Amino acid sequence: MDFDLSDDQLALRNAAVELLADQAGPTAVRAFSETTAPFDATLWASMLEQGWIGLAFSEAVGGVGLGLVELAVLLEAIGGSCAPVPLASTVLAARACERSNVTGALDGLLSGELIGCVAWSKRSDAIVANERNGAWFLSGRTDPVMYASIANLAIVPAVIGDTHGLFAVDLDEIGRPAREPAMDLTRPLAWLRLDETSAQFLGAAQAVDSLLDDGAVFAAAEMLGGAQAVLDMTVAYAKDRVQFGRPIGSFQAVKHRCADMLVDVEGMRSTALWAAWSLGAGGADTSIAASTAKCWASDASKRVMASGLQVHGGIGFTWEHDLHFFMKRAQLDQLLFGDAAYHRNRLAQLLRPRVEAGESVV
Repeated sequence: MDFDLSDDQLALRNAAVELLADQAGPTAVRAFSETTAPFDATLWASMLEQGWIGLAFSEAVGGVGLGLVELAVLLEAIGGSCAPVPLASTVLAARACERSNVTGALDGLLSGELIGCVAWSKRSDAIVANERNGAWFLSGRTDPVMYASIANLAIVPAVIGDTHGLFAVDLDEIGRPAREPAMDLTRPLAWLRLDETSAQFLGAAQAVDSLLDDGAVFAAAEMLGGAQAVLDMTVAYAKDRVQFGRPIGSFQAVKHRCADMLVDVEGMRSTALWAAWSLGAGGADTSIAASTAKCWASDASKRVMASGLQVHGGIGFTWEHDLHFFMKRAQLDQLLFGDAAYHRNRLAQLLRPRVEAGESVV
């Protein structure tokens, strides 16, 4: 069995890296971070022109007709450049609408006319849903939501009695929350506060689980890209920085640290791509693969960023160095859709029935 990316997938990655290097290189991202713009409109237009939003959707709904592995390849490239665009959140919203046959919103999201955000909260009871006369209303406050300050549509999980459901909230209708200060300068955050807010029902607990699987995999893919970029940046610095008349990369302690970073990055790559393939293929192991990828990526990303900081020394601790864009972005991604501890607990719940039945968990 061949586990490598196909020629077409490699070509897609190379094209994505080329576009992002041209429009979202370090200088462009730093210049963007000094503005008040919520995202890079020029880069977003280029992505729309390339069909990136619809990459993993069928041609029947206006997509390109490729798969989730191809989308993961794109998200890795976006993470590797800290591209300031709402691609992941919009695709997540579009996939939720597609599963629920909400065609109007799906068309707008795939065309780029609408921007989506996902208000997933670690506390499962952060938002409560109530039904009255056949209509649904949501109340509560979510965790900070990326792009909520400029999104048209919010996808919101909520408690319904002793279970959960998934809802869509029209932010054009109710108004958008104000942007909040954040350490990640490449993506805006806002609190979404709901008070008996009208919402559209998208699905029951399975829809919430599917959203969590999608979000965990997408975050893992972006963290992979960021970790690879920091590894490359760190190795290049270790070759150039001279101490005691020798490049610091020649010292054993630095070599070992960079080697550990490589092991972490390759582990992230394996789990993220397996999870992306599982999402596309479906089956019983999809949630297991998604949580495994999020566990590994969250922990490994933290180690890679810490090692990159140590190898860079004093310069790495300053905001003037590009390392901080990746580090701050990774810190947010490590928490999105549940941190490593959350997904280890989820994995235990998913695997426990197999253990009790005497079945293999591998």
